[in-house]
Amino acid sequence: MKSRRCRSTASGPPVRSDELLQVVHEDAHLLVLHKPAGLLTIPGQSPHQQDCLITRARQRWPDALIVHRLDQATSGLLMLARGPAMQKTLSMAFEKRQVHKRYEAVVQGMPAAQAHSDGWSEIDLPIRIDWQNRPRSIVDPLRGKPSRTRWQAIGAGPWPDTTRLALEPLTGRTHQLRLHLMALGHPIVGDPLYAEPPFQTLAPRLLLHACSLRLAHPVSGEPLALSLAAPF
Repeated sequence: MKSRRCRSTASGPPVRSDELLQVVHEDAHLLVLHKPAGLLTIPGQSPHQQDCLITRARQRWPDALIVHRLDQATSGLLMLARGPAMQKTLSMAFEKRQVHKRYEAVVQGMPAAQAHSDGWSEIDLPIRIDWQNRPRSIVDPLRGKPSRTRWQAIGAGPWPDTTRLALEPLTGRTHQLRLHLMALGHPIVGDPLYAEPPFQTLAPRLLLHACSLRLAHPVSGEPLALSLAAPF
């Protein structure tokens, strides 16, 4: 029998509905899975958007619950709670910024660093949903929510005039990394919403990957550091 595929979108290549989830960490309290690009975190509103990571996860772990999300076009580490009590605990840890997240991206051009003493630069621009042009977000100094992103160049990109960046979001707004980099003048390669046309089609997907999660385990208190190399 042939593998059924979900409908292809501009958010990335189609993801097989029978594709096995890659488990990065599993214990009695939480899970960390690899969400592939093109797969929703939670179901969408339309009938063809019901296949998603949480639905697939619950087929194996019925107690799995969402505590944070990744854009459909973004790949990488996604943490799930095991049960409502742990969902509340982990959600609070994310809210208090006790979970440290790092991403990797390939962007257009070479950003000009204005680095602090630790070698990281920062983007501090308030953003909000662009309700008339959803799903886009926009920078809005008057009505936007405070939004901060740390970034650091870590090497040349795979094409001329591209750069590989490490990113650390200090807040968690919708499309924050994508919009902040576009506002900096260096949108992410493969971004169908914010990149310039030649760089939209340079890659078959958005080149943004959640590569690292660090936190104190909510039960044992032991450091939990997880990483997953970018597939690009």
